[in-house]
Amino acid sequence: MKINTGKGNISLITLIAIWSISAVTSLPGLAVSPILGDMNNIFPKASDLEIQMLTSLPSLLIIPFVLVAGRLSTGRDKLPILYAGLAIFTLCGIACLIAKSMSALIIISSILGIGAGMIIPLSTGVVVDYFTGDVRVRQLGYSSAVNNLTLVGATALTGYVADINWHLSFLVYLLPGISLLLCLALQKERPAPEPKQSDQYRQQSINRRHLIVLTLFYFVITYASLVITFDTAFLFEKYKIDQKLAGLSISMFFLAIMLPGLFLNRIIKITRSYTNIICSLLLTIGLLFMAIFHTPGMLFIGVILSGLGYGVMQPLIYDKAAIIAPPHLATQALSIVMAANYTAIILCPFIIDLARKLLHAHSENFGFALNAVIAAITTIVVIFKGKDFALGLDKSYYAD
Repeated sequence: MKINTGKGNISLITLIAIWSISAVTSLPGLAVSPILGDMNNIFPKASDLEIQMLTSLPSLLIIPFVLVAGRLSTGRDKLPILYAGLAIFTLCGIACLIAKSMSALIIISSILGIGAGMIIPLSTGVVVDYFTGDVRVRQLGYSSAVNNLTLVGATALTGYVADINWHLSFLVYLLPGISLLLCLALQKERPAPEPKQSDQYRQQSINRRHLIVLTLFYFVITYASLVITFDTAFLFEKYKIDQKLAGLSISMFFLAIMLPGLFLNRIIKITRSYTNIICSLLLTIGLLFMAIFHTPGMLFIGVILSGLGYGVMQPLIYDKAAIIAPPHLATQALSIVMAANYTAIILCPFIIDLARKLLHAHSENFGFALNAVIAAITTIVVIFKGKDFALGLDKSYYAD
């Protein structure tokens, strides 16, 4: 079976290998999440600072190594960098399975962050290398769907096996080993050159203005949506709603992000130049639902609307990041944009906490209300700057 790339064909195994890399990028920190509440029991002598380091250090190390990997990929073969990142990730997963102290877990998880940082920009960079045009947009949607579907499935798995033995939650970190084996297919089947008529060849270097706007746009929508993953459990607790429903709502959020990726080209054909306006508005309305309503049904609607809006905008931002650079610099541009995602993950709780203190607000609704306002302002900017390449959508995306 041959898969059309927009510039030729590749085999199904090569496509599966590309998708497997996207699946891996959702894993960092995932194994720790179901056992965080039990860390004081697992390691009675561990301090709160050590527990915080276990979750924050890997994310902090991901950011610089995302940028390093993007820089190293310029003018070089990406596969050795990808293989190294996957190997580091897999070895760290094995080490976590046998770790017996908090300090060992912190060190191993930090090294894992280095490996993950090397993989993350290449996961999208490989899609950009192999595909072009409408087919690339579609594949970026599929890659986003694979990423979020893996996140949902792996979260359920880690939560289940952690109840058996906390070490078993780290089994999900062995998935990069499977991806490493699959990626050997990429060595045999290299991407065809980008067509000379491609938009990328209009660029002599990375368009810095577009890159800055795309990065800021991605940071803001990611930051705004992250309150759902950080604060939903507290919101459900406030309204005395079963905490299992809080977990279900977060799974629904990631499923809602996944769903548009499967139909991205079709969605763009319908919404056309209004795509980002509609999606930013969906994110805003979803967050408002979370801030205003108190029943599980309405909260679920808010979660779904937010996820759908974000799920369309994310892969489009990745595609634009590739277009604003010539082919040999596309992964470097992507690495800068993708670093905004992990910066938002680190800063989100601090920004909300700072705003809460400054405004003397103590309600669990506050983070949702604050981010709804930020999303609304972003929507207004997108409306008035709709013809801007970074914020709008031109006819090249939806013309027949």
